Amino acid sequence: MKRIIIINGPNLNLLGRREPGIYGSGTMEAALDALRRRYPGVTIDYFQSNVEGLLIDKLQEVGFAVDGVVLNAGAYTHTSVALHDAIRSIPAPVVEVHISNVHTREEFRHRSLIAAACRGVICGFGLDSYRLAIEALLGAGCTENEPNNAD
Repeated sequence: MKRIIIINGPNLNLLGRREPGIYGSGTMEAALDALRRRYPGVTIDYFQSNVEGLLIDKLQEVGFAVDGVVLNAGAYTHTSVALHDAIRSIPAPVVEVHISNVHTREEFRHRSLIAAACRGVICGFGLDSYRLAIEALLGAGCTENEPNNAD
């Protein structure tokens, strides 16, 4: 059985209540239920923290044991060299995800410091971005033998 973990960063614990015009009204709990039903042969774990260091700790903890990571680092996407380095340090493929299309928002959101360390980036499809990332991880394009920083 494949094992994938979804890791969400700051403020994503408020999905469904936080700025529904940008992030929608769906909750992460409902999205997780739907994903687990859609992929019964995949164990989908979940972790969320508002603390950068805890996100790094979780990546290091699971990055050698899971088949893939779906990472929505939230605002840390645009500021964290430490997350970038943590992604590069693990063998599990990591797909960066954003619920909104960050390229249509404030200019500071247009630059990701973690994208170059990730296998790919998916943004702008609402909570369905998580499904698309899982599809990418399950597809032939992501194998554990390819490092996250492969060019």
